[in-house]
Amino acid sequence: MTDGPSHSSPFDPLKRYVPLAVWALVILAILTMPLKIIGYGYLPQDDALRHAAKAVSGKSWSEILVLNDVYKIDHEFGWNLLLEKIHRWTHWNAESLVIFSVVAMFILVGWSALPWLRRPEAWLATLLLATLVAAVTGRMMLGRPYLVTYAVLLTLLFLWQKYGAAPPQTWMLLLATALFALGTFVHGVWYLWALLLGSFLLAGEFRWAIRLGFCWAAGVLIGSALTGHPLEYPLQAFKLALLAVGAHATTRTMATELQPFDGNILAALLLGGLLVLRQLAKLNAVPLAKNPAFWLVCICWILGFKVARFWDDWGWPALMVLMTCDLQSLLQSRIAENSFQRLGLTLGLAAAAFLCVTSDANSRWSQTLSDRYITADNPELTGWMPDPGGIFYTADMTLFYQTFYKNPTGDWRYLLGFEPTWMPKADFEVYHTVLWNQGDVKTYAPWVKKMQPADRLVIRGGRGNVPGIPQLDWKYSGQGIWLGRPARPAAAGTPPPTVPATASP
Repeated sequence: MTDGPSHSSPFDPLKRYVPLAVWALVILAILTMPLKIIGYGYLPQDDALRHAAKAVSGKSWSEILVLNDVYKIDHEFGWNLLLEKIHRWTHWNAESLVIFSVVAMFILVGWSALPWLRRPEAWLATLLLATLVAAVTGRMMLGRPYLVTYAVLLTLLFLWQKYGAAPPQTWMLLLATALFALGTFVHGVWYLWALLLGSFLLAGEFRWAIRLGFCWAAGVLIGSALTGHPLEYPLQAFKLALLAVGAHATTRTMATELQPFDGNILAALLLGGLLVLRQLAKLNAVPLAKNPAFWLVCICWILGFKVARFWDDWGWPALMVLMTCDLQSLLQSRIAENSFQRLGLTLGLAAAAFLCVTSDANSRWSQTLSDRYITADNPELTGWMPDPGGIFYTADMTLFYQTFYKNPTGDWRYLLGFEPTWMPKADFEVYHTVLWNQGDVKTYAPWVKKMQPADRLVIRGGRGNVPGIPQLDWKYSGQGIWLGRPARPAAAGTPPPTVPATASP
């Protein structure tokens, strides 16, 4: 039997460049996504702001916040140290540091999957699906150090997907140790790696679990030692975690990401879709019951009903690993590595993923452009910001992030910072009461009573509704923000504050 006639094309010699073109497209797509989003004027609304401001301030957290006795060592020691060094070398301001954080962290996570793949376009498809189902790439744009942990988790799971058929080699164990050390040094949540080890045990990967356990212990020790507090640093991290989830009487007063999630049913359907895909396409894939990533998905989905971040930061990455590996197997079985069909598919995925991730639907990336900040250099607020040595009282965490970001060198401290349970206990009880009563001005009474002339109370309310706290003078600064200072006697020569005429009862 002879072969049929060959169908050659003048473009066939170019096929050898298809794999290189695919890699270039995937790398470029991931690189340009955060750059496009930053071009809208996007800024995160939380921790990236305070990390950048801290670097510019040159202060320790104890000089910035009023803290309890538990918080003594910087919880994200390595990340804040890096930003401080960058600020000293480049003289970047807080905004530039935030932009660096957002872009660098997105690229770190986005590229962390690529070294372990033969078909990187499968990762683009996963990013597209994850964005459509749960806007996962939104968390990748927050510029926070937990994304280092996110990237480490992806790396270790993909490492097993590629080499898990055999016991881990020495270089893999050294890499794992270095990654655990990096995660501990930069982020500090060393204890959560128990989730990964548990998933390996449930998958029956005992050799990997035991050896990764030793890497984990060594990495935590190394990462903690780099902070100069080899014992105190990991111990404090555990205590702070217990405080953050245990001090609240109800989840309603917790930070949003520490509250329970709703089950994310669409993500569960994606997992079901993978089961269907495996059956229909007859993929040569590791059974889910023997895959640590699958067990990590299950563990974190269950724990998400307690704290959403288990699912957001651990469950979703594991599900993305499963999706990517199955999509890679499908592509390998259906499309030749050097075919123009593969190049066309990658072009389509790159365009779809880029447009989906960067779309400014509902102003999700540009909404902060209209934010109005309270700043010490605003002449309209002269005398209304805290005086030197004063305390900035508020029960609104967003006001801390925004004000510290715009006033990194302000000579005052904030009572509420990035985690309310790290305030002194008596102040946390006031904060909890304020939130429990949905901001009723009467609940601020303990703070008002102890305020000194240098202090300020900042709360939100309508423009025509002066907060009903007569012990304070009030100034409206825009966007529902009121600044209150201890009332000053008329004899002091201070003109009465400018406020709208209409007051609340």
